[in-house]
Amino acid sequence: MKASFLSTFRVFLFLRRSRSMGLFATLLCLGTVLSSSHPVFSLGSLCSAPLNGGTAAPGDPYWLESIKHQGTSAFNPNPSSYQVFRNVKDFGATGNGVTDDTAAIKTYLVSSAINTYYYTQMIGDARNPPTLLASPNFSGFAVIDADPYIPNGYGAQWFVNQDNFYRSVRNLIIDLRQIPASTTAIGLHWQVSQATSLINVIVEMSTASGNKHQGMFMENGSGGFMGDIVFNGGNYGIQVGNQQFTVRNLTVNNANIAVSGIWDWGFTFQGVTINSCQTVGSEAIIDAVVTNTPIFVRTSTASNGKLGGSLVLNNIKLNNVPTAVGVNNGPTVLAGGTVTITSWGQGNVFSGTSGTPTFTQGNIVSASKPSSLLDSSGRIFGKSHPQYANYAASQFISVKSQGAAGDGHTDDTAAIQNVINQFSGRDDVTHHAMYSTPGCMIIFFDAGTYYITNTITIPAGTQIVGEAWSVILAGGSAFQNQNSPKAVIQAGTAGSTGLMEISDMIFSTAGPAPGAILLEWNVHDPSGQQGAAGLWDTHISQCPSGSVNTNCQAAFLGIHLTSGSSAYFEGTWVWTADHDLDAGNSAQISVFTGRGVLSQSAGPVWLIGTASEHAALYQYNLAGAQNHWIGFPYYQPVPAAPAPYSSTSTYSDPSFSSSINMAWGMWVQSSYNIILFGAGFYSFFQNYAQSCLNTWNCQSQIFNIDSSSTITVYSLSTVGTTYQLSVSQIGVVNESSNQDGFQETLTVWSR
Repeated sequence: MKASFLSTFRVFLFLRRSRSMGLFATLLCLGTVLSSSHPVFSLGSLCSAPLNGGTAAPGDPYWLESIKHQGTSAFNPNPSSYQVFRNVKDFGATGNGVTDDTAAIKTYLVSSAINTYYYTQMIGDARNPPTLLASPNFSGFAVIDADPYIPNGYGAQWFVNQDNFYRSVRNLIIDLRQIPASTTAIGLHWQVSQATSLINVIVEMSTASGNKHQGMFMENGSGGFMGDIVFNGGNYGIQVGNQQFTVRNLTVNNANIAVSGIWDWGFTFQGVTINSCQTVGSEAIIDAVVTNTPIFVRTSTASNGKLGGSLVLNNIKLNNVPTAVGVNNGPTVLAGGTVTITSWGQGNVFSGTSGTPTFTQGNIVSASKPSSLLDSSGRIFGKSHPQYANYAASQFISVKSQGAAGDGHTDDTAAIQNVINQFSGRDDVTHHAMYSTPGCMIIFFDAGTYYITNTITIPAGTQIVGEAWSVILAGGSAFQNQNSPKAVIQAGTAGSTGLMEISDMIFSTAGPAPGAILLEWNVHDPSGQQGAAGLWDTHISQCPSGSVNTNCQAAFLGIHLTSGSSAYFEGTWVWTADHDLDAGNSAQISVFTGRGVLSQSAGPVWLIGTASEHAALYQYNLAGAQNHWIGFPYYQPVPAAPAPYSSTSTYSDPSFSSSINMAWGMWVQSSYNIILFGAGFYSFFQNYAQSCLNTWNCQSQIFNIDSSSTITVYSLSTVGTTYQLSVSQIGVVNESSNQDGFQETLTVWSR
């Protein structure tokens, strides 16, 4: 249940650490050192040498502060006067840790909550992260509040939590330690939905016994991704409840309870470090190290031999942890010690075509992890959002400075392509393979909406960064023919190998565009490198409004990972709107995209914290795919699938019939070495009516695996579907076996 994105206002707040404060050790985010496995063959036409690393001197400011800012909010009533980028010091903030900076966009020493809005990125200096220091008399729900409660509103809040999109907080230290330990204090109230991120955030709290500090509180929402976050001290490190969320690289030190799970349909934790805490409560956890903690996971109630909350643990290293899994005021379920838990689960386990569950509290199948998906320590590989902290502003080139308008109307196709041709790397064929070298500049898309009418080709060897989610908006005759679809963004050419980093962008259409493939991804990592080709906090959105007619076809396909590509996608949302947030009543709309994400890649592919929603044929289609790590909802309008599109074998589409005529959440065919670790497939409607939720039959089948594919599924939650998992379009796992609150949860399925 989602809405069209609001593009009228955008805010980009920048906070810089005051060098006189010196309160805490600097958190240094190293910029990516760029290199090529092969010699330079050619560069962009204005390049004399490749960009082989950052040139910022130790005392230089972060590039984002000093680069020329000329971003605009294209559809604001007064775009020329609306300020997108806002340095808090320009608004009177001092940042000395003494002066109350609340009135100046509430930074540094703060005495009340900083309330965020749609399309707000709150970014600190990545070279020297600043501190938001809560005053002893702080008044407010949390230092940063993403969804404030309305005073005397009887629980009402500013935003609908499931529609609380497009927020990001990065490179900040939030310090609660001046607030008395006996006073309730929260660092982040993070009740958010898709296209939201927390990156490189530290929360400092009291370590006094019985303190009431809390790093994060999240009571609802439909997220979302967060990564590289640290919580020190507190009663709770994080206390969270959400439909679904992905957390990568979470560290909690010296908290009473590191992670408290209030509720969820599915939470995936990838890479967790817990030191000297008391208790953790979570759901699907991989690659964790827990030290000097009495209990790793404690459930609120005993399962008593049946599903009462699903738990999956994979590659968990315990050091002096007496109890691995226990029950509150109850028995030990799994003893701890100093030990590694390879693969353990609690819940209903299924295999093959048998629909009979086996309730398990013990060892479960451990999926074989392809080495290409693992880092040098044997953990699932991860790569942080590129922030280019060691790069100077002179190493970036602005598309607006090179002639692009970004006003949502001017055709910027030629201007954008020229910038890429002049400053990116180039694909070159050598020994029958295609290699690239990094370009000589990082391409900066100033905030704006860039209308294009033909394909933008981006060669391997390109780095692109947006500002408050810069939008590339495709329209016109080139994208009208669904029988001959065309890429909006072509990332690399077939067979190309090299660097490709794209962050903080949105690729969208101005419909109708029934023949648009929003992103065709061809590029592969260079030999010996992982995650060199990826997207971070970049989204695919289609949201014109209308009814069931050809003018309401927004796109042919969201993302296509071609056979020769590899991909690291983190926090990517592929979305077609079903509500219009720009309308006062959030009116429901019927807009159609044919397909969500198609992967034909042989890998490696990491899909971390991704989501795909509201496509007509499928959300995810793995066709001839290999070596994928996937750690991740949608509606059913009329007419029946595949209408208003047609199935085509060229793009490995599913087949439909009178009995199977609704979009698939995931369709897997001829694919191997696939690990699905935490997933949610939801069907809330039949043509916007929700009575089907009461009988779990909004659709019959939602997740299909053919008879030959090798995939292991962990922690799968569904809503509104009769069969949670099917093999060769025959329902296998019935929801009635796995009811677990509002959702149904399958703990493990394997061949």
